[in-house]
This record gives sequence, structure tokens and C-alpha cells, in this order.
Amino acid sequence: MCGIFGCICENAVEVLLDGLRRLEYRGYDSVGIALLNNNNILIRKDKGKLEDFLKNLDFESLSGSIGIGHTRWATHGAPSRENAHPHLDCFGRIAVVHNGVLENFLSLREELIERGHKFSSNTDSEIIAHLIEEFVKMGLSLKDALRETINIVKGSIACAIITTLEPGKIFCYRRESPLIVGISRNGTFCSSDMPAIIPYTKNIAIVPEDTIVVIERNGVYSESSSGIERKLEFFETNLDLKSAERGGYPHFMIKEIFEQPRAISDTIKIPEVYLDRASKLLRDRIYLTGSGTSYHACLSTSYMISKILSIEAFPIISSELQEMIPNFDESTLIAVSQSGETADTLNAIRYAKKKNAKIVGITNTLGSSITMLSDAYICTQSGPEIGVAATKTFVTQLIALDLLFLRFGLISRRLNQSDYNKILDEMKKLPKIVEKILNQHQKIKEISLKYSSKQNAFFLARGSNVAIALEGALKLKEISYIHAEGYPAGESKHGPIALVEPGFLCIFIAPKDRTREKIIGNIMEMKARGAEIFSIITEGDEELKEISDSYFEVPQCYELFYPILCTIPLQLFAYYAATFRGFDPDKPRNLAKSVTVI
Repeated sequence: MCGIFGCICENAVEVLLDGLRRLEYRGYDSVGIALLNNNNILIRKDKGKLEDFLKNLDFESLSGSIGIGHTRWATHGAPSRENAHPHLDCFGRIAVVHNGVLENFLSLREELIERGHKFSSNTDSEIIAHLIEEFVKMGLSLKDALRETINIVKGSIACAIITTLEPGKIFCYRRESPLIVGISRNGTFCSSDMPAIIPYTKNIAIVPEDTIVVIERNGVYSESSSGIERKLEFFETNLDLKSAERGGYPHFMIKEIFEQPRAISDTIKIPEVYLDRASKLLRDRIYLTGSGTSYHACLSTSYMISKILSIEAFPIISSELQEMIPNFDESTLIAVSQSGETADTLNAIRYAKKKNAKIVGITNTLGSSITMLSDAYICTQSGPEIGVAATKTFVTQLIALDLLFLRFGLISRRLNQSDYNKILDEMKKLPKIVEKILNQHQKIKEISLKYSSKQNAFFLARGSNVAIALEGALKLKEISYIHAEGYPAGESKHGPIALVEPGFLCIFIAPKDRTREKIIGNIMEMKARGAEIFSIITEGDEELKEISDSYFEVPQCYELFYPILCTIPLQLFAYYAATFRGFDPDKPRNLAKSVTVI
């Protein structure tokens, strides 16, 4: 997730920089602007945050009334000046900023290089400028060249383009990634989100899917990718700046929970070449390590590896790895960290490297320490996560790990092509299924209100959902301060059940998977002792509805993906419980987003 912004107005430099400052929550590892000036494009960009960029910016050399800007969260190519946006074509006549993930950029890049194009970055986004250049060479207008480009490029795109060939315009396109246009007497604007625009106008339009927009000083023209005119619907927004940064949500945590369909969709688009590079390092004996939520992703995935691929997979908490594994014996360590800077996980990596293990890193932060220490790494596509409690980064870790092991299964012939394709097709349905769950958030809100006064809770599950029970308990305790414990349901009768008395809250993760029949017995054990039962179940499971005091239904899906679906209502449950208890879920006490001390 990155932020793009464009404007046609007086003092474009000042407006651009102000807009990017308001979009930094979408990305902050590099920044850049492009301005049209005297039939030239002036580019200024660098890695780092905007405040550092401003310190080194020569404002006297910059002027213009048309410009585009970008604040980046790296997904292809580490943070650097070369990889920062905007990107230019070979002749410096076309500048592009882009938010999204392009699936087929590697093959397109190879084709363009064969045609003589010179690339200056390692990003997927740069191919947009070079493809447009190709079509302009054929005599097409910029708008028509953009149309041809988007018909070739696969993936999510929100882009803004300026060119010396048509200097009074900004050309935009939107597919999957968000894009907003604003217009006033003082100028016209485009942006990834409202905060950059509403200081200048509250008259905005949300660009529809698959729409080309041409912005000029006094108006906006738009059409579908097939060339049919499509008028934008402008409205007056009543959002103030502070709430606009959160997309109108009261907290970043709930905003990020609702961003999960997009995050999942983008992570599914991770190019196979990266997955293949990492999967070739995997051996028959694999260790997975992480801390907190990242460990839960490792634990859940280890069940899947064992069941589907029949290989040994051992999840280990990062801080305990050195004590538990004296020798790696030609093994692979998969290290998972949202920030890529978790001290315990980095220590585990360094220890494993000394023991000659191969390292595969899974992180949301390209250019972080974990990417430097790994033999291969996969970057999840969540974008920045502001809320301290991990939400979208957890589900994208699960997706990335699933993708990695599915590719490994295919390459090692533990999984045939037909089964691989079937599972991948089921995975591609997840964004819409998650949207369906989120649309029922009001029901979870009501259940949270019912139980938010509880002081204790057990989260119980079997199989791969044990990790989701642990994750659900972690979320509840860290933001609502309700004492919560996650357990394998079969383990509950070996001690924890001693705490259960009338009114004690037991939350069961019980979808229709291979463990369902056994977990019914565990529910009845708790119910017999007076526990209140809240169950996460599969749609239409009348038997579990009957024995539960409260329930939330998730759609039926391929068994591998129930941990992802069951996570969403538990995130919402924790969020609403915290707010009902009067706590700020974005700022849980004693916790930090990235734990960089041991």
C-alpha cells in the first residue's frame, strides 16, 4: 500500500508536499515528486521519510502548476532513491506514480528490455512508463496508450501520469487500488485517499473500478477502459482531516481489519518467481519461527504442511529456538516477522545461520533486517499497519506461508498440478468471502457487548485452528485487558476446566473441518459446568447453533482456509470489546508495534 497524489493548481510544490504528508500513513520508506516545468519534467525523490526528504530539497529549483507525488511502502525493490517513485520512460517525457501490485511485470520487463528499454529501478511500477512509451511511439495519444497498457498489465493499479507530450493534464487509472478525485475553483486533485484532498476541496468523487480519468485545470473527463464515457459522481464529504486519515473509521485497528480483503488479494498476487526462489531452499525438515502473532501464523501453517505435504514442520517461538534446537542438520528455517526487526526473531536467524541452516524470511517490510539476513524472502502485501495489534498482517502471513508451501509441494511433486490449481482457485475466492464476513460486523458487535464485562475467557479449538484460538485470546487480552487463554480443546480437561463455573466464557473455533466431531464433546464438557458458549461455526451448522449461547457463522470454504476466515470475527470481537470497555485499541498499554529488544 502506497500513497499517490496529483494536483493542477497554484503553488503545486507546496500542495504536493502537504498532500504526501497527509498520506504518510500509507507508506513512509521513500518519497518523490514530479513537476511539469517549461516542457520539462523535474524529478526529486529519495528513500526515507518526508521530513528527511524536505531537509535536502532545493525549493528554489522547483516550480510548476502540475505535479504528481508518491509516498512508498516497498513491495518490489528495496527502499532506495532508484526505486522511489515517480518513474520515467526512456526519454524522460512520461512520469508515473503507482499504488498496487503488478503480477506479470517480470515477463513484460524482459520483453521491453529486448526492445531496447533501459530500466533504472527494480520495481514493478516502472514498466507502466515504458509500456506507455511503446504505444506512444506507435502514434497513440497518451490516453489511448494508457488504455493499451492497462489491457496488458495484470494486477492492482492506481496510477497518475504526467507528460510533456500533453502538458496540461494528469492521466489516471484505477483497478482494485483506491483513487479519489477532487475539484474546486482553485484546482483539481487526485489521491489514494481523502486526507490529501480535503484541505483544498470537499467536492470529491470516488473513481469507479476500471476507469481512466483525465484531469485538467477546470474539469475532469472519465471513461471506462473500453472507451465509453463514464461521468464521475461528485459529492460533498463531511469528514474532517483527523477522521479522514482513518478512512472515516474511529480507530486504525478497525480500518485495518476492513482493509483485509484488499491485503489478501494483493498478497495472492505475489509473483511465482519469488515463491519458487524461496521454495527451492526448503528441505524435508523445516522449522518455522516467529514471536507473538507471527508465531501463531507459523503454528497454524505447520498443521497444513504436515497434512497436505506429509513433511516434518516444527513451529518454535523465536526466543526459545536456541534452547530447543542444538543442530539444524541441513534444515531450513522460515522466519516470520511483520516489521522484519523483531529482536528475538533476528537472534534466531543469526543462530540458525551459524548452524548452516537456509533462511527464508516472511515480512511486511521490504528492506528490513530480516530481508538482509535471509537467503530468500517473501514480502507480504499488507501495506503499513498503524494499529499495534496485528490484524491484516496476520492474515497475509497465513496467505504467504500457504502460497510458499503450495509452490514447494508442486515443485517437489508432493502436490500434483490439478490439486495445486484447485487450491489456488479456492484461495482467490477469499477476498470476497472475507468481505461477506465483514459485512456482518454488526452481529459481532452485539455479541461483544454481551460479553465485554467478562473478566476471563477460554479460546478453544483443534487442529490448525488451535493457533487461531491463541491469536483470538491474544487480541482480546492485549487491547481489552480481559484475561484470556487459548488452548487445544482436548487439553482443556487436563487442568483449565477447573476454572470453569457458571457464567465463565468459553469461545470455540469450530468450523466444519476434520476436527468438528471431537470438538462437540469439548463444548458439552464446558456447557455441563455452566460455561457460556460462543462459537465460530460454518454457515448452516444447526447442531452447533443449538448447543451455543451465541454463534457467528463463516461461509463454507476449502478446509485449509478456515483459520483465515475464523480469525476475522475474533479480531472484531476483541476490537468491540475494547471500545465497549472504554479503551483505545490503537494504543494498548505496555505494548509497541515492533519489539526490538530481547
